[in-house]
Amino acid sequence: MDRHGVDYLDLIANRLYSSVLSDVLDDAGHRHQVMRPEIRPLYVGAKVVGRAATMLAIEVSELPPQPYKLMMDLLDDIKPGEVVIGAVQGVSRAALWGELLSTHTRARGGRGAIIDGLSRDAWGIVDMKFPVFATGLSPADSKGRLDVVAIRSTIPVGGVAVADGDLVVADDDGCVVVPASIEEEVVAHALEKVAAENVMRDILARGASIRATFAEHGIL
Repeated sequence: MDRHGVDYLDLIANRLYSSVLSDVLDDAGHRHQVMRPEIRPLYVGAKVVGRAATMLAIEVSELPPQPYKLMMDLLDDIKPGEVVIGAVQGVSRAALWGELLSTHTRARGGRGAIIDGLSRDAWGIVDMKFPVFATGLSPADSKGRLDVVAIRSTIPVGGVAVADGDLVVADDDGCVVVPASIEEEVVAHALEKVAAENVMRDILARGASIRATFAEHGIL
């Protein structure tokens, strides 16, 4: 299966979840791939799996000559299977994301947005069930308050360095980033771990000793 295809991303979305990927990354020595827990889904049950399309914004005190320029450059370049990954460097007093951006991104084949900053238009985003993760909400527009200064580069998001094209998985538990250099190995091991967890769950459901079951299967 094409690792860059939508079917591959759907397989991950259907069979994997953030916590199992975090466990496998820990075992591989990558123990700092989970974003801060303040980045939360706008609605319960939101889940997104895709390729990072990154943008970095900073706080500004006046209207830029070309508002939204780099953000629009990124959004018009969104490819099927990508997830917009945005971060605000500095204080976030306005929403970097909203319902119209969600509508556009979905129409372009984007799968969601993860924002280390604020969103708005929660009513519309929740209604369309577009998976958006953010640190909070504000009605304030970013124009004249935030400006995107870099796109498709490696940026810090929720305490994790995210490179354009990295695999990102986010659900009710949180947001995990799998670096492209180890993705194939991590996904393969995560699929194996899920299969083993299913076996262990069945054993525990029958009332078996958790200590004895862990000693046999090494999973908890």
